[in-house]
Amino acid sequence: MDGRVLVKARLLGRWQLALRRKPLEAVVADGDRAGLHRRLGAGSLMVLGIANILGAGIYVVTGAAAANFAGPAVMLSFVLAAMACGFTGLCYAELSSVIPVSGSAYSYCQVTLGEGAAWALAWMVILEYLLAAAAVAAGFSGYLTSLLGDLHVHVPMALAVSSVTATQQGGHTELAFSGGLNVVAALAVLAAAGIQIAGVGRSALANLVLVLTKIAVLLAFVAVGSQFIDAANWQPFLPANEGGFAYGWPGVLRAAAMLFFAYLGFETVSMAAAEARQPRRDVPLGILGSLVVCTVLYIAAGAVLTGLVPFRELGVPDPVALAVDRIGWPGFAVVIKIGALTGLGSVLLANAYGASRISLSIARDGLLPAFFTRVHPKLGTPWLASVAFGSVSALLAALLPIGILGDLICLGIASAFIVVCIAVMWLRSTRPDLRGGFRVPLGGVWVGGAWIGVVPVLGIVMCVAMMAPVLGDMFAQVRRGDLLPASLLLGYIVAGALLYFFYGQRHARRQVQDSNA
Repeated sequence: MDGRVLVKARLLGRWQLALRRKPLEAVVADGDRAGLHRRLGAGSLMVLGIANILGAGIYVVTGAAAANFAGPAVMLSFVLAAMACGFTGLCYAELSSVIPVSGSAYSYCQVTLGEGAAWALAWMVILEYLLAAAAVAAGFSGYLTSLLGDLHVHVPMALAVSSVTATQQGGHTELAFSGGLNVVAALAVLAAAGIQIAGVGRSALANLVLVLTKIAVLLAFVAVGSQFIDAANWQPFLPANEGGFAYGWPGVLRAAAMLFFAYLGFETVSMAAAEARQPRRDVPLGILGSLVVCTVLYIAAGAVLTGLVPFRELGVPDPVALAVDRIGWPGFAVVIKIGALTGLGSVLLANAYGASRISLSIARDGLLPAFFTRVHPKLGTPWLASVAFGSVSALLAALLPIGILGDLICLGIASAFIVVCIAVMWLRSTRPDLRGGFRVPLGGVWVGGAWIGVVPVLGIVMCVAMMAPVLGDMFAQVRRGDLLPASLLLGYIVAGALLYFFYGQRHARRQVQDSNA
């Protein structure tokens, strides 16, 4: 009996620790002590956001989303994904103006839902960044291999295809082993990590050059391609459902979930709050500005892409290059491939930035080993974190296809976004005295002592809508015996729980307030 009481007391103690919240003032103070240089303005933050958003969404994923799920209605999928990100982006903008520190959703969750929820959220965000780097690198590998082929340099297929492949059958994903290893994608991730280690100033300059280049190339694709559109390729605009998630409205929603991760970049802007010169003003401008610019470009490019090529033919690694080939300008196709490489390269750089900054925030609280907090004395960057994340992402890029990576990323992003929406309502309810430079529009209502905002609720609803088709497809895979995606997700969640309870709770640095306060 005494043993049972002891076990129960220990479990209760662990639960109480998980519920403890970190005071807002302590979070801000930790950010000030991080040692990162405040050198980024609103323009640099917008470039950072565009660098991370504008890439795989149009150059790689759009083709598969149109070919397998939505058809020409992939344009509606972009709108749905943008709406989910837009509502959440407004919540990010308010929180980042009140809590101007790196760590993003993790830091916001610390002061709202408590340490345990913050760790769970952070663990999913880490997964999100690891997988996003691998997914973008897979697209980079496809375009680079294609470009080298145009230049009569042929990369062996075994070095440019992932060990696991994913194909669509009847609107559902089926997996197989290829026997290859995507070495090209792995090297792309490691190169991005190396550039990021060189310092935020240098990588921001590199991002600026890459962003300007890829925007110019994408605008050229839209301007030239729009003159060769065959309107017949848009008929039917919304193909009839063929079972599962193959076309129809289920396909539009499934494609939106697939495209969801392409908007990850605006969250990276909030990661940079500790390095912004005027975070309460610059971070909201960076978030909303980058989201608006990229959404417009995505929809325009998606319209041209599906107007040039029948949608069922777009399920290739380089759909934009395929579309340009239909124009009949081979030289322009080479330019587009170079533009795609610059776009995907800038996303890799920005993603490496976000991964190193979220790990810095978590390790500073003791929930990850201390070496993640080590900032290079000359470069001012968390270089060991960049090495660790780059290595893991490179391995994932070599082994997994973009289909699996994109689905797992969607679940991680949506989970983080839901917490951010909840955090806005919690802060408005419990700390009405806090005011930053931005507040979400459309207002809300008070229910008892809780403020329920229109924008946060819409953000939660849209995020759940993004998760639902992915979870449905994953369940269907399990029923058919394809256990890999579900096993990866479950194994990662279990590993995170064990790491928190057996390492994080013992090493956490706590300046806490009572969980019922």
